[in-house]
Amino acid sequence: MIEIRDLSKSYGEIQALQSTNIDIQKGEIVGLLGPNGAGKTTLMKMITGVLEPDSGTVSINGLDIVKNRSKVQAKIGYLPENAPLYPDLTVQDYLQMMADLRLIEPELQIPAIIDAIHAVNLDDVITRPIGQLSKGMRQRVGLAQAILHKPEILILDEPTVGLDPTQIIEIRQLIKNLAQHSTVLFSTHILSEVEALCDRVIMIMNGKIKADSRLSDLSNTDNAILVLDEDRPDIEKLLMQLNGVVGVTRELGQNNYPFYYIQGQPESDITPKIFQLSVEKNWPLRELRKDVHTLESIFNELAIAE
Repeated sequence: MIEIRDLSKSYGEIQALQSTNIDIQKGEIVGLLGPNGAGKTTLMKMITGVLEPDSGTVSINGLDIVKNRSKVQAKIGYLPENAPLYPDLTVQDYLQMMADLRLIEPELQIPAIIDAIHAVNLDDVITRPIGQLSKGMRQRVGLAQAILHKPEILILDEPTVGLDPTQIIEIRQLIKNLAQHSTVLFSTHILSEVEALCDRVIMIMNGKIKADSRLSDLSNTDNAILVLDEDRPDIEKLLMQLNGVVGVTRELGQNNYPFYYIQGQPESDITPKIFQLSVEKNWPLRELRKDVHTLESIFNELAIAE
C-alpha cells in the first residue's frame, strides 16, 4: 500500500533522512520509533505530500505522491503532532469546515461527521468550543478530522504526546479500533506505545532505518539462559560440545546462582538439547529458557552503536 524508495531530505547541511526504503502492506499497524530529531516527522510529511523529497519516491497504491498529490492525499488521514485546531470553533463547526476542505459531497457531510464523532467518542462535546476541551479531547478531535473522509491510510505523528496515563490508554484503544478499517503508521519515541499497538516496528535514528521487523520476530533469539542451584564440573565444556552451541558465558546471577548465557547458531533451537544434557548429568536445574530480546534492549543497542 505504501512504497518508499531511496527517499532523502536535507535541511541545509542537516541530513534529516537518508536513502530510506520501506514497504507497508494493507491492514498493518506500523510504529515508527526513534528519538526526537531522528527524522520521523520529516518522513511522515513526505508520505502525506506536505513536504517534497530531495530525491526518491513515495507511492500509495502505485500512485506517486508528488505527481498525484490531490488524488493520493484523498486516501490519507493525517494527524500532525500539533493538530491545526481552532479554539473558538465548536467541535461540530470544526468538523463541518474540515468536511468542506475535504470536498466531501454536501449530502454526505452530516453522516460522515456523525460517524467520525461516534468513532472517537466525542458525542458529549460536539457543541463545545475546542478551546474548552482537555488535551485528550482535543486529540480526539484531531483524530476525528483525520478519519472524516474514511481514509485507507492513517498517518499519526506522536498521537499520545502530552497526555496523561488514562488519556493515553483511551487513545491507544481508539487507534486499535480505527485500524480495523485503515492501515496505520504512527510515530513515537515511547517504547511502550509500540509494544501496546503495533504489528511491526521501524526504528529510525539520525535519518537512517536501523531496524524493520515484526515485533514477534524482533524479540526472538537463538540463545538460551541456564541457571543452576550450584555449579558442577566441566559445565561450560559440555555445553560447548552440543550441536548448535557457539559460545558459553558464565556469571553469578541473582542470589549468587550460577548463570550461563549460551549462544546458539542462527535458526537453531538449543534449549531442548541443554535440557537433555542437564537430565543426563543430573545438574541441579533452577531455570532454563530461551533468551528473548526486549524492545528496550534492541533500541539501546542500536542507539549505542549509532
